[in-house]
Amino acid sequence: MAVLTGKTALVTGGSRGIGRAVALRLAADGALVAVHYGGNDDAAKETVTRIEEAGGRAFAVRARFGEEGAVEQLFEGLTAGLAGRGLDILVNNAGISSGSSVSQVTEQEWDRLLAVNITAPFFVIQRALPLLNDGGRIVNMGSTASRFAVSTQIGYTVTKAALESLAPSLANELGRRGITVNTVAPGAVRTDLTAGYTSIPEVVAGLEAITALGRLGEPEDVADVVGFLAGPAARWITGRTIDVSGGTYLGPIA
Repeated sequence: MAVLTGKTALVTGGSRGIGRAVALRLAADGALVAVHYGGNDDAAKETVTRIEEAGGRAFAVRARFGEEGAVEQLFEGLTAGLAGRGLDILVNNAGISSGSSVSQVTEQEWDRLLAVNITAPFFVIQRALPLLNDGGRIVNMGSTASRFAVSTQIGYTVTKAALESLAPSLANELGRRGITVNTVAPGAVRTDLTAGYTSIPEVVAGLEAITALGRLGEPEDVADVVGFLAGPAARWITGRTIDVSGGTYLGPIA
């Protein structure tokens, strides 16, 4: 039996990249998956179709984070799709990146990064709490950017560090309900959103050279860790950040 049979899950930003891989993994494990997306209808439909063709269950929910009323729109669609069931697993994966240094970040970009990467997941969690079943799981998608310096990602780094900081306090607050709260921190992962640099051989070679396992990550590498944290085997892990980077920047490689 799949370990998540009878469970329900919400994956924000679940239509592409890491989010899609997470949605596919949770559905393969038996969960009914709500695939949230911001605007790409075709990508969301493709994710749902792939889940259903593999024998799983899913439905898409549209809400553009950073816009007024987006969280309420998300939960209107979510509660309709759950049809009276509670929520067991919340994966806060949706996010946007930045390629600006401190001197280049504008107030508009800063506000957008905060709105999508930290304000949205914070209030998604708040709004989800009445729906979240005892024994549930919250997994936030952080980044190794909070562990080492990348000057051109400073705005992104700040938001991911803030998101990572939520887990310990939330874990402490929700622990008596058996709800675990953890953060997954990927390194460089090959997705359509990172193709701008993962398609450049010299950049890839540089990243591989500072990674203990000697390669870039794939979305499934991250999704498998989320699947573990969402399942019963991770019941005694909470308030933690799990680095999923293949050992990036651990130190000099002999």
